[in-house]
Amino acid sequence: MSSPESNTLPAKEAVFAYIALGANLGNPVHNIRQARTLIAALPQTQIVASSSLYRSAPVDSSGPDYINAVLKLSTALPAYTLLVKLQNLEQSAGRRRPFPNAPRTLDLDILLYGDAQISSERLTVPHPRMMQRAFVLRPLHEIAPEQVSDAQLAAVQDQAITQLGA
Repeated sequence: MSSPESNTLPAKEAVFAYIALGANLGNPVHNIRQARTLIAALPQTQIVASSSLYRSAPVDSSGPDYINAVLKLSTALPAYTLLVKLQNLEQSAGRRRPFPNAPRTLDLDILLYGDAQISSERLTVPHPRMMQRAFVLRPLHEIAPEQVSDAQLAAVQDQAITQLGA
């Protein structure tokens, strides 16, 4: 049996989780790449797929354009533990929350966590606004086309987004 701090995943406990990454302050490309590295180092977690980077205009926010990506994880961490670890990474990257939807150095959102449906003050899964945002749907479709329909992509086609590469 693996230790709790191991990156070895017991198959019976692991789920696929999809994480949205975004940043528009500081060096957003570096911040996203650094976050991918740090997420890969989380205990009992492995990155299965990583989308390209995308540039998008702020939606319900302000400031410079965002850099976005989506990761597919295999993780044995419970959803709330994963949330806390992601929020700790945001804080380490200098994330501040002066007002809702403020520009940010790093934003990490759990989009999907296995087949779980979670609705609490701290966490809502599936993410409540993911289907309204091209900056989530385009990179999610890139790595998990079965998660996003053509109709869902068409519904956000008017939102400007540019694929940048890895």
